[in-house]
Amino acid sequence: MVFLYKPTEVERIMKLEDTLPFRPSMPSLNYYKHVLRPEFFSNIGGVIATHGKMWEEFRAKVQHIMLQPKTSKFYVKPIELIADEFVERIRQIRNHKNQVPDDFFNEIQKWALESIAKIALDVKLNCFNDTSKETQKLIDAIGTFFKTVVILELKSPLWRIINTPTWLSFVNALDTIINISMEHIQASIKNLNSSTKNKNPEDMSLLERVLIQNSGNPKIAVILALDMFLVGIDTTSAAISSVLYQLSLNQDKQNILYSEILKASKSGQSIIEIPYLRACIRETLRMYPAVFGNGRCLSKDTNICGYNIPKGVQIVFQHFVMGNSGKYFDNPNEFQPERWLKSSGKNYHPYASLPFGHGRRMCLGKRFADLEMQTLIAKIIKTYEIQYHEEPLEYVVHPIFMPHGPLKLTFVDRNTS
Repeated sequence: MVFLYKPTEVERIMKLEDTLPFRPSMPSLNYYKHVLRPEFFSNIGGVIATHGKMWEEFRAKVQHIMLQPKTSKFYVKPIELIADEFVERIRQIRNHKNQVPDDFFNEIQKWALESIAKIALDVKLNCFNDTSKETQKLIDAIGTFFKTVVILELKSPLWRIINTPTWLSFVNALDTIINISMEHIQASIKNLNSSTKNKNPEDMSLLERVLIQNSGNPKIAVILALDMFLVGIDTTSAAISSVLYQLSLNQDKQNILYSEILKASKSGQSIIEIPYLRACIRETLRMYPAVFGNGRCLSKDTNICGYNIPKGVQIVFQHFVMGNSGKYFDNPNEFQPERWLKSSGKNYHPYASLPFGHGRRMCLGKRFADLEMQTLIAKIIKTYEIQYHEEPLEYVVHPIFMPHGPLKLTFVDRNTS
């Protein structure tokens, strides 16, 4: 394994990659998909824990739809409604001091799950209200996956030898997610012809478009939903936690953002088009990326920084280190969203901070993640002033990089009169 900390070399390696880049993935999920459940994932492996032709063929079936701006624009209103629910949820759970409880991160995860379920399955889970038994099973299964995958990936891999309780819980959780997703998608297929008749593609949901483009094959939609759940909930939740925490620590930046949001509201500008909002998120992810770095396995012998690295070696692009290095960013330890504005005149190396990856294996859900995060942050800042009065939180890998400990933020109502 080789760790790379030089943006110019990261750029060169990325541009050298072939049409089937190999990105290392979770062994436990790889085993589940391709050894334990080959009958379901045969020839349709998804984009996570899948490589080669199988990966390329699946991505070709969904990437055009997912990366189109008009696809994400379809969800602007639904995502706004879910964000409004979360803003109200904060009001419900905070105490008399306006402070949220220790498990606030769990509430953020519910918001992420609600958002992704709407995008991937066309369903409203009602995570913040009374939920059906079936919905609760899905919520519990996704929670179990995140708890067990940390143990399976970061501790001794006993699951490779025996069926440990953790491994069995992991398998059961994934089976549950697939089965419930399939039920929702089968229901959508029954209504597909009537619901899409005389509709323009721009007026169709992601699920409808995926099903139509792939002749109603439910497996493609189910596996896409599974992958979105597995990689989209914790990463987006961690990013939101970090942005809220950083804004609570940097009141001057929060005040600027609040001012920009008010201006946008009065002028009728979309909140997701506010440059300073995007800058706050980008600056947070520069300093505290949810994923430390991403990597590739070399498909051929390659010269890197004067060293001959043989084919098959895993290269890890350390975006956390580069993003916090004084070599590539001025005042790297300071939270300065302004650095990302065009008016700053600053020009950073584009490969020094890549929170969503790059190239053919970059995050397929980037447009949706941007929409979700920008909408929620804007709604929260417009409604509340965020404060933090506890001991400083350290950042720890969980395996997502995020603030460690209770995120006991204080949300004070703003005077909107």
